[in-house]
This record gives sequence, structure tokens and C-alpha cells, in this order.
Amino acid sequence: MPEDWQRALAVVAHPDDLEYGAAAAVAEWTDAGREVAYLLVTRGEAGIDGLGPEECAAVREAEQRASAAAVGVRTVEFLDHHDGVIQPGLPLRRDLSAAIRRHRPELLITLNHHDTWGGVAWNTPDHRVVGRATLDAAGDAGNRWIFPDLTAELGLEPWNGVRWVAVAGSPYPTHAKEVGPGIDRAIASLAEHHTYITGLEGPSQDPTTYARNFLEPLLHTSGTQYRGTPATLFQLYPR
Repeated sequence: MPEDWQRALAVVAHPDDLEYGAAAAVAEWTDAGREVAYLLVTRGEAGIDGLGPEECAAVREAEQRASAAAVGVRTVEFLDHHDGVIQPGLPLRRDLSAAIRRHRPELLITLNHHDTWGGVAWNTPDHRVVGRATLDAAGDAGNRWIFPDLTAELGLEPWNGVRWVAVAGSPYPTHAKEVGPGIDRAIASLAEHHTYITGLEGPSQDPTTYARNFLEPLLHTSGTQYRGTPATLFQLYPR
């Protein structure tokens, strides 16, 4: 992965999306002094069957903020689109363009926008929609004639400084970020989603054990494709 950048913005659909692999790379980057901010398009309010949307949204927001802090991320924002039914189109592209103009990142990070996870499992609509919209918004944010109201009404000047969009979880990885100390911090980060993990796996599942059992094999397996060193893999789109 490129290392000649200072600011990144990670854009995903739900709380926990970044914690299933990408957070290990984020931990390494923040340890090196780089700035990473998180933008969540929803609050994940449809993610836990046993919790109503309002209560679930509050729980998942709190868990996401704690999860981000575990890997050195201090800025976490939410857009309040509806979980499970994120609509593709201009309103989403405008919201993402505004965030890019506000944060002015050189690197954008998002999640797998392809139809499947490695041709094995079908990807969710929210992941596909947000990933593709993020790729589009990287260009939208730099064009003053696309969403001109962002400048006229909000004072957000165009930002054409996005140099790469990195897609985590893609079945077509092109680049890797080596992770070492970041693995333990990524495990702690995923484990912060304890209500979500309990809802997913049952009350007997220890969140830290779950996170370790998921992430360590993933990152070590990814490393076999990259010099034998544990790594987070990305599909990188230069701009």
C-alpha cells in the first residue's frame, strides 16, 4: 500500500464493517501518526434481531465509537441513512462528497462493492451501494459543478486531492498493508461490538475469543499472498 499520505477517510455502511479486517491496517497507520476518520452511512439499527431500531442504533453507535478508539481513530461520524435499505443515487453521492470535502483525505477506504465475497457468498445491498458511491464520490468531491450547493450553502470548497480509493474485503486484491501490533488492537476493536457479537453468535460467545478466532486466521491467510507476513488486503484504485 502507498505510505506517502497523511489523511484518510473510511466510508462504510454499518458499524462493524471496518472491524472485520481493515481495522488492523488502520491501527498500523494511526500508530505511524497518520489521521484516519470514520464515516458510517447508517447506525446499524437493523443489525440485531432482539433490539428495536431506536435502541439498537444507540447501542451500535456507542460500540462503534469505542471500537474506533481502540485503533486510534478519534473522529467517527454518522449520516443516518436507513440500515438495510440504503438508496443508491444523488443524495448519497452528495452526502459522501460533502464529507470528502470536509475531511480532505488523500486516501479513501471503503468495503467490498462487488456482488460476492470471493464468489462464495452474496454481498449485501448496503455494502455494494456504499462502496460504489464512495468510488463515485471521490471524483464528485473535486468537481465544483457537481453539487455546487456544497460550496454556495455550506462553504465546502472542492477537494480533488483523493489519490487512491482502497477497497477492503474485495475478492480482487491488488495491494497489502503489513500488520503486526495492529492485530491485537484490531481484535480489541472488533470485540467492542459485544452486543452485536452476542446477538450474532449467542450469549455464551466471548467477544474477544470470537474476534481473535476470526481475525488471526484471516490476516495470516492474507499474508500468504504477501511475503508470508500477516496483512490486510485491498483492491486499490489510483486516481
